[in-house]
Amino acid sequence: MFLDPINEIVTKYAEAFSSPEPENLVQIALETIEQHPHHHMLSGHLQGRFLSMVSKLMRPDYILEIGSFTGYSALCLVEGLTPGGQLHTIELRPGEVATTRENFNKSPNSGQLHLHEGEAATIIPTLAYTWDLVFIDADKTGYLNYYELVLPRLRKGGLIIADNVLFHGEVLEQPLKGKNAKAIQAFNEYVKNDERVEQVLVTLRDGLLLVQKK
Repeated sequence: MFLDPINEIVTKYAEAFSSPEPENLVQIALETIEQHPHHHMLSGHLQGRFLSMVSKLMRPDYILEIGSFTGYSALCLVEGLTPGGQLHTIELRPGEVATTRENFNKSPNSGQLHLHEGEAATIIPTLAYTWDLVFIDADKTGYLNYYELVLPRLRKGGLIIADNVLFHGEVLEQPLKGKNAKAIQAFNEYVKNDERVEQVLVTLRDGLLLVQKK
């Protein structure tokens, strides 16, 4: 049975009492909803403001995003970047790469945004930075691999945020069905038992797992 773990009415209430989206993000969200068949993948207002606030609190020098989609979440995360900082985002699909590049070019922070096209598992090892903040929002079966690739390059006290860790409520079903739900459950269990980190699962949108390196 498909479950909806986050009540839509509660989400709308939370949005009403959260800071509004900047106008450029409102436009990106509208265009994504109108034009993209998988627009549900968009971070959206509430999660976007959450990502922005985390970034502003951390004031990171280097941010890595795995999975750009249409650029919305990267443009939220870049709001907290230090003036000389960089955000690197990786996207596999050419259509999303083109859309993200277009949206980045319109941003006042365009000089700090670096878009990489291709397989994340191949690109991540080529980026020789110490990450302050990492956002994982790509193929669910790759989460564990991405986690292990970035954790050694994450600074002490740095933060990994993994999206979709409730996977539309499917992780709450027994038995688990589908490769994505099984992969997310395995990822959640792995992080839970990883003594290198501390973590909290936040029931926002489709679930965010915040993982801090000890």
